[in-house]
Amino acid sequence: MHKLLLAVLIAALIDVCSAATPSFPVKPLRIVVPFAAGSGADSNPRLYGELLSKLWGQGIVVDNRPGGSGIIAAQTVKSSAADGYTLLTGTTSVIAVNPIAIKDLPYDPIRDFRPVIMFNLVPTVFVVGPNSAAKTLADFVAATKKSGGNLQIGNYSAGYELLSVWFGAVTGLAITAIPYKGSSQVMTDVIGGQINSGLIDFGGAAALVKDGRLRALAMTSDARHPLMPDVPTMKESGYPEFVSHSWSSIFVRSETPEPIVNKLHAGFRTVMASPEGRAYQAARPLIMVDYTPQEIRDFVTADVERYRKIAQAAGIKPR
Repeated sequence: MHKLLLAVLIAALIDVCSAATPSFPVKPLRIVVPFAAGSGADSNPRLYGELLSKLWGQGIVVDNRPGGSGIIAAQTVKSSAADGYTLLTGTTSVIAVNPIAIKDLPYDPIRDFRPVIMFNLVPTVFVVGPNSAAKTLADFVAATKKSGGNLQIGNYSAGYELLSVWFGAVTGLAITAIPYKGSSQVMTDVIGGQINSGLIDFGGAAALVKDGRLRALAMTSDARHPLMPDVPTMKESGYPEFVSHSWSSIFVRSETPEPIVNKLHAGFRTVMASPEGRAYQAARPLIMVDYTPQEIRDFVTADVERYRKIAQAAGIKPR
């Protein structure tokens, strides 16, 4: 009799808990992207969002909110309900660089958001023009030191400016970071010889390196990339600490319940491992990782601290 009563009570408790915490998701989701449609950061949430919509049978809307260095998108998610239905596409610039580069940033990426899934990593490549005499990074550094001039490095964001400063610190070169509005302009001027070199997202530079219009002397990944096995890493080139990637992840409000975060993580992980997800990844110069939400948080926290140390050493203050 006591066992029967206990079973009834447990069943009732399960019913109450189920009613209090309905299945997720029960309505469409929104993925807020800090950049325009068609941009690099837009492709991951758009493709995986479509696959996740099919998996769960719920609509997923990609909401592009460009402008304000990502602040508009971050604020949109920060001011939304912490229920897992509004997601932020967080990138290196929005999450790791903005706290260093922007004064009075109206959000704290670590305190206000919690990570869900890391889509991928993309290394940066150090490129020179096709007519450069340097065949290796050591050649380039030695020639630049011998000339006694400043090294002009093209960059197109605060993050790449910080990488340029870091590059100067580890190589002992005087650096002039030349700001551009986009990577294509940097590559055009490197190819044309208007500037010495550039630090470029590997995804944007890969095609031009492959066809010989740019020469990649080193990349910032831990290991050589299979798409360009002949390009050494910065580590191999004598700078063991110079490891850096740009990245793209999904975040939600920090108060979002853990069961919902886990459900989102599992859903994205499933579609990323699907045949469609694998085909998408294989066609792009990406480094795939399989981080848990806690591992993503650790990674992001370390990235923020690394950029902070670079800025402090160079005397760069938020603007």
